[in-house]
Amino acid sequence: MEPELVDLVVVGLGVGGEEVAGQLAKAGLSVVGIERDLVGGECPYWGCVPSKMMIRAANTLAEAHRVHQFAGSARVSPDWAPVAERIRAEATDTWDDQVAVERFVNQGGRFIRGSGRLDGPGRVRVNDQVFQARHGIVLSTGTRPFAPPIDGLAETPYWTNHQAIEVERLPESLLVLGGGAIGLELTQVFARFGVRVTVVEALDRILATEEPESSEVVAAALRADGVDINTGVIADRVDHDGQQFTLRANDVRYTADQLLVVTGRRAHLDELGLDTVGVRADQRFLPVDDRLRVTEGIWAVGDVTGAGAFTHVATYQAGIVVADLLDRVRRSEAGAALDGTGAALDDTVPRADYRALPRVTFTDPEVGGVGLTESQARQQGINVQVGSVPLGSSARGWIHRADGLIKLVADADRGVLVGGTSIGPAGGEVLSGLAVAVHAAVPLAELRDMIYAYPTFYRAISDALRDLG
Repeated sequence: MEPELVDLVVVGLGVGGEEVAGQLAKAGLSVVGIERDLVGGECPYWGCVPSKMMIRAANTLAEAHRVHQFAGSARVSPDWAPVAERIRAEATDTWDDQVAVERFVNQGGRFIRGSGRLDGPGRVRVNDQVFQARHGIVLSTGTRPFAPPIDGLAETPYWTNHQAIEVERLPESLLVLGGGAIGLELTQVFARFGVRVTVVEALDRILATEEPESSEVVAAALRADGVDINTGVIADRVDHDGQQFTLRANDVRYTADQLLVVTGRRAHLDELGLDTVGVRADQRFLPVDDRLRVTEGIWAVGDVTGAGAFTHVATYQAGIVVADLLDRVRRSEAGAALDGTGAALDDTVPRADYRALPRVTFTDPEVGGVGLTESQARQQGINVQVGSVPLGSSARGWIHRADGLIKLVADADRGVLVGGTSIGPAGGEVLSGLAVAVHAAVPLAELRDMIYAYPTFYRAISDALRDLG
C-alpha cells in the first residue's frame, strides 16, 4: 500500500496528544490525529474533571456535618443522583467525545478513529491506511488500569476507576484494593455518601509515595469518615458469588458488595509496533530525552513516558514537543542543518525539567507535594534540613480548626528548598508558593524575608522556615 504523505501523525489524543496535534494543526501543518477511545483521554471522562465533581459534592456533605462546631445544627441527606447527572451532562456528555473531535478538526486536523501502530521509520498504520510523516510522529497512548495477578480476580466483575466514575447507584459496601491517590479520593467520596468502605493496601502505609506525615493525616481523616484502613495486607485470592466479593489475605477475609481495584496503571508498549523502529517494547514506560524524543523522528508525551501520571505533566511536555517540532519544520524548510538524529539544533527550545513537579491528592484535607520528599532527598545524598509545623500554627488554620501541616525539605549546602508538602483545606493552592520556590531555587534567606499575608493558611510556611533553623 502506498503511504499518504502528511507532516505529522499523532497516535493517541489524550491531553498531551490532543494539545500537540491541535497546536501544530493551527500552525498550518497537515496533522493526522488517531484515537481509539475518547479524544481527551482519561482526564475529562474518568479522571480529573468528573472525580473532582464527586469530591466537591462529598465535601459539601462534610461541611454540613461540621455546622455544629461553628454555627448551630444541620440535617444532611446524601443523594447520589444529582452527582451522577452532573457527571453525565456537564463533564462527559455521557462519555461522548464529539465536541473534542470537532474542536480538533476545526483547528485544521484530520481525525481517524482507530489504533495506530508504527510501521517502520516515519510510518504509521491505522485501519486500512498508512501514513508517512515528513516531520515526525508523536506517541501519546497513555496507560490503562493495572490489576495485580491475584487468583480469581480476573474472573470477577470488579471495578476500575472507570466504573466508579460511571456509577449510577452506589453499593452499600465497597472494598478498595490500593491505597494511592486515586483510590483514596474515591474512598472518601463514597464513604461520605454513606457507603461502608474498607481499604486494603499491600504497603505499610497509604499514600506511600508522599511524606509519612501525609499518610498519617489522611488516614486519620478517612477513619473519621468511617473508613476501615488495612495496611501491610497481601491479597491471596478474590471471589465473587454473584452478590458479594470476598478478598482473602492469609487467614483474613474481607467482604463487600463491590470491589474497586486501583493498584496503578501500565503502558502497553507492545501494541505500538516499536520493534519496526528499533525501540524495545518490553519496558514499563517509553524512555525519552529532555525534549521528549524517543528516537529519530519520534516523540512521546503524557503517561506513556513515565514522568508522572498527571494532566499538567502531559500539557507541559506537549509544549516542549510543539516548540521542538516547529523549530525542526522551520529549519527543514529553510534548508538549515539538523543534528545527527535529524532533530533541531535550536537551544531556545525548552528542555523538560521535573525538579519541581507538583502533585495534589484531593482528599479532605488536600495533600500537595512538590519536588523531593525527605526520604528521596536523603537517598540522593543531599545535606537535608527539615522544617515542619502544624497548619494550626497559622491563625487561619486555628480559626478553621484545620488538620494539616507544612513540611519543608531544604538542601543545607545550597540554601534552597528541594521539596515541600502542604496539607490542609487548601493544600493544593498553598502548594503554589512552594512550587515556585523549588522551581526557581529561591534562596532560603529570600523566603524568610518575604511578607506573608495574615491571616492565611500559607502563612504557616514562614513558621516552617523558622523551624528549619
